[in-house]
Amino acid sequence: MTIAHVIAGRTTPIVSCTTGTLVREAVKLLADKRIGAMPVFDGRDIAGILSERDVIAQLALHGAQTLDATAGEVMTAPVVTVDPRTEVLAALSVMTRRRVRHLPVMEAGRIVAFVSIGDLVKYRIDRIEAEADAMREYIQTA
Repeated sequence: MTIAHVIAGRTTPIVSCTTGTLVREAVKLLADKRIGAMPVFDGRDIAGILSERDVIAQLALHGAQTLDATAGEVMTAPVVTVDPRTEVLAALSVMTRRRVRHLPVMEAGRIVAFVSIGDLVKYRIDRIEAEADAMREYIQTA
């Protein structure tokens, strides 16, 4: 199965910020939306990803002044991306190898979705459970 199957039917807009957004504003957005990361844009282009991990690392290094930095100064870049045709297991492998928890889904140079490792693991578990249920039903009716 591909990423396209995971993101099919999503209607919620992607929460994001710009490279010029202050970290204190970005952190509030992450907390208010109860998310762990978001894409950071420079104009129409994705410039990086700002995650809780990025903020914590900078707070450990620079203290509270991190809150007055910009997302562009704290974000992780360059961005690791996938496209909708990417297999779910391939995306999980990329996340594991690159030690990232979120991937922008890009199509024709534009972000069309933002997936987390939790999204992909949940999708995979749901598929495995559905296959097991189908197998049990098949065995019971055979």
